[in-house]
Amino acid sequence: MQEIDKIIQSYLLELSYEPILTMLSQTNTGKKLRSKLLLSIAGESQGAYVLCAIIELIHLASLLHDDIIDESELRRGARSINAEFGAKNALMLGDILYSKAFYELSKQEPKIAQILSNAVCKLAIGELMDVNLSKEFNPNKEAYLTMIYHKTAILIEASARCGAILAGLNEEAFAKYGKNLGLAFQIVDDILDITSDEATLGKPTLSDFKEGKTTLAYIDLYENLHKNDKDILKNLFKKDLNTEERLWLKQKFKEKNIIEQSIKKAKEYGNLSLKAIENDKNEKLEAIIKALIDRDF
Repeated sequence: MQEIDKIIQSYLLELSYEPILTMLSQTNTGKKLRSKLLLSIAGESQGAYVLCAIIELIHLASLLHDDIIDESELRRGARSINAEFGAKNALMLGDILYSKAFYELSKQEPKIAQILSNAVCKLAIGELMDVNLSKEFNPNKEAYLTMIYHKTAILIEASARCGAILAGLNEEAFAKYGKNLGLAFQIVDDILDITSDEATLGKPTLSDFKEGKTTLAYIDLYENLHKNDKDILKNLFKKDLNTEERLWLKQKFKEKNIIEQSIKKAKEYGNLSLKAIENDKNEKLEAIIKALIDRDF
């Protein structure tokens, strides 16, 4: 990961504008799941490191834009770039990172450039889907799954596919692994917004619902409630919940075993990931899935 960070830093130094480095010094680059995935498939090489750096720039740019849209004040426990430097600066920084990533991507072989470019296009569509779904309570599970595929899973899928191309492996099999990993990853992230504490999350719990995100657990809960309780749930949507309302939600999740239901769905996608690459016996990829789904919620 240090080698990838060095390449990213060198790319940004080439831009010769200090505010870019100042703003990015305030960000936590995270666990680099997409890079770990690609390197676990392709192995470590300078070419793989460069591709990882490009993907991380794309991912970081998407997070900057996502925080602006959600008006998030926190990102991984620290103040977001838009909260610290303003939405205009965060927007332009995101555009700069996207542009630099595409410039470096243009030097890659056409197939890889096309895969990642297409993924970024679909990622932006997923962001737009998320915005539109947030206008009102969404009880449509397929709409939610389509949105998280575009917004989250598509870049993970593309990273796995590119890793397979670099390694000369079956790209379709590894793309399936990445897609299902991405779906499981987002469902787990959505579960943790409900079950974790604020210190662990780096943001208040139940933030998703307040921000207008009807995640899988809320859709499952809605399907299991009687009409009066369905109306109560819909009335809590996008609301700054008080203690009594938070307790009502937690109680309903517990009564209907909703969290267990969501965990089961995440594990189903995790198992689909493992099945896609069962002939390759890649212990690192198996460990990524197990770390994601075999955990405390």
